[in-house]
Amino acid sequence: MARKKKPGVLRCPTCGALVRIEDEDFPFCTDRCRKIDLGKWAMGAYKISSPVLDPEVLEDLGGAGRPRGSSGSGGGADAN
Repeated sequence: MARKKKPGVLRCPTCGALVRIEDEDFPFCTDRCRKIDLGKWAMGAYKISSPVLDPEVLEDLGGAGRPRGSSGSGGGADAN
């Protein structure tokens, strides 16, 4: 039977330094690395890799994933 191993030490995602779970700035090694990572998010360096396909989420976003001119009813335009 395989035993799950709980890691006690990980690497800082910014600089790669070893970080213990008990450290104050976990998962980062310092507040500086935490702020560098936040800056990358703010500048758009990180992106979500897959498109949002959930209809409820798309509706909350204002139909951003829906093609223009699509009303969702399938009826087309009025010819009056």
